[in-house]
Amino acid sequence: MSELKFTKDHEWVRLDGDVATVGITDHAQTALGDVVFVELPEVGREVAAGEACAVVESVKAASDIYAPIAGKIVEVNGALSDNPGLVNASALDEGWFFRIEPTDPAAVADLMDETAYAAYLETL
Repeated sequence: MSELKFTKDHEWVRLDGDVATVGITDHAQTALGDVVFVELPEVGREVAAGEACAVVESVKAASDIYAPIAGKIVEVNGALSDNPGLVNASALDEGWFFRIEPTDPAAVADLMDETAYAAYLETL
């Protein structure tokens, strides 16, 4: 399994070959509470790094999900439409949001690793 990388907006990225899978961290899903709705981006959409491209709604709040890297959306997790609770149950696995074909796959390396993300969480 490829290494997870993280953003300060609490998204995670896993690069597998030419495609990166994106979701929200366990910290984010815990802070949100029970997820009740997910709005996913359109397949084929080109996104810039940091661009809001999805929405997650919980009983507490709605939050934008940002593209951690630039690229083209190549797949979305349709299972979240029927079962948004997958985000809570399996944030780092089955609860992924979308897959992106990176414009620059090396950009993933610039994101935080697990140790750096854990240190970042300590500052919040």
